[in-house]
Amino acid sequence: MLMESTTAVYTGAVSFTLLRVTASTQGPKLSASGRRLWRVFSMDNEYDKLIRRMNPPRVVIDNNACKDATVIQVDSMNKHGILLKVVQVLMDMNLVVTKAYISSDGGWFMDVFNVITCEGNKIRDQEVINAIQMRLEVDASFVPSLRESVGVMPSEDHTSIELSGNDRPGLLSEVCAVLADLHCNVVNADVWTHNNRAAAVVHVTDDATGGAIKDTQRLLTIKELLCNVLRGNGELKEAKMTLSPPGVTSTDRRLHQIMQTDRDYERAGQTRLEVEHKNLRPHVTVLDCTEKDYTVITTRSRDRPKLLFDVICTLTDMEYFVFHGMVNTGRMEAYLEFYIRHKDGLPISSEAERDRVLNCLEAAIERRESEGLKLELYAEDRVGLLSDITRVFRENSLCIRRAEIATKHGKAKDIFYVTDMTGTTIDAKIVESIRKQIGDAMLQVKHSSCLSETSPKETTTGVFLGNFFKARTFQNFKLIRSYS
Repeated sequence: MLMESTTAVYTGAVSFTLLRVTASTQGPKLSASGRRLWRVFSMDNEYDKLIRRMNPPRVVIDNNACKDATVIQVDSMNKHGILLKVVQVLMDMNLVVTKAYISSDGGWFMDVFNVITCEGNKIRDQEVINAIQMRLEVDASFVPSLRESVGVMPSEDHTSIELSGNDRPGLLSEVCAVLADLHCNVVNADVWTHNNRAAAVVHVTDDATGGAIKDTQRLLTIKELLCNVLRGNGELKEAKMTLSPPGVTSTDRRLHQIMQTDRDYERAGQTRLEVEHKNLRPHVTVLDCTEKDYTVITTRSRDRPKLLFDVICTLTDMEYFVFHGMVNTGRMEAYLEFYIRHKDGLPISSEAERDRVLNCLEAAIERRESEGLKLELYAEDRVGLLSDITRVFRENSLCIRRAEIATKHGKAKDIFYVTDMTGTTIDAKIVESIRKQIGDAMLQVKHSSCLSETSPKETTTGVFLGNFFKARTFQNFKLIRSYS
């Protein structure tokens, strides 16, 4: 017997209510309207599958068409979100897009990408070429549903935690301390901060089992304590922590969705760092193309990896189709131009909508900007490692602007982008002090332009290596209070 129910699904800036039909041995029958809707949904779904099977994507990878880059051409059926899928594959394969041409009229699209490796070379390895072709052919033929814009697939390997709240110095250290005290090991995490807001997707395992945390009461305790930390004192915006096992959606896309939902594109005021680097902020325009009934989006910004993904991801989640586009990157600057319409077939028609698109695109480009000094940590993984590392940063008055935490085969490789409390350069002596505390071989400095040789008036050297790995009690943080 089938039961009819509804579920709300959030994607981009719009909330949808979907029909969910599940098998059951008892309960009411499906209503007449529900049966009609289910038949239409099933017929459309099967028809799309048939068309995709008859017209699989065609991927051509050519190393001879361009002197400086490998050219990748993708021809396929057009569907909302398919451009993002293609760009995400290129991002996942660590390829840099130097130029791109996008055209999708009617039911088909043709995308051409000039790509290079992170080292700036063409793709010569045939195994890598075969892997790119296979991924593009598989992913481009897959049409994502609304449900898949939010992670819903269960995982036995880890528990995925999504966090958002007001940013402040030491926030990541406090979050990591809570997880360590609750015997949760952080195996992977991505942390973004923008416009005084912070968002994170953290994968944790149970220290006792090495797998996902399944105990319901323990999960509620984790949520309660993390919400207390995220709230802080006098928060105007609600702090959030949700348990969302990973699904089809990438972590990068989830972070964009979380921060956009949190309205980080609303500027509460410029920080000192933003004022000093105002000339580096992206320049976005939203113009009308009345003769062709499009809206034209242009962006000029500093070139960096994953820039194209961030822009396409935001347009897709705001439910805009890209019909035509061009990407061109120089030595320092990237220029992107897209002709778009909303999913309803109309261009942008109001000033409020125009401003929102402009602000959201600016925020999407800025979120991944690598502010501050880049530090890389290589160490044997253990429970509490991240808590100890971030504690040293906090005790030396460093703010973590962005972080990428990864663990593989028992080894931790963590990347931190840090500044001082004012968002400016960091004294070189503080960095050397931190490296001595953690271990010179474990912590490497990658960006040195943010270092200053000027001695600070007063520095906090924190604890040294002898005390660094000592056990500490949870009460030291004095931030966990009742959830009433």
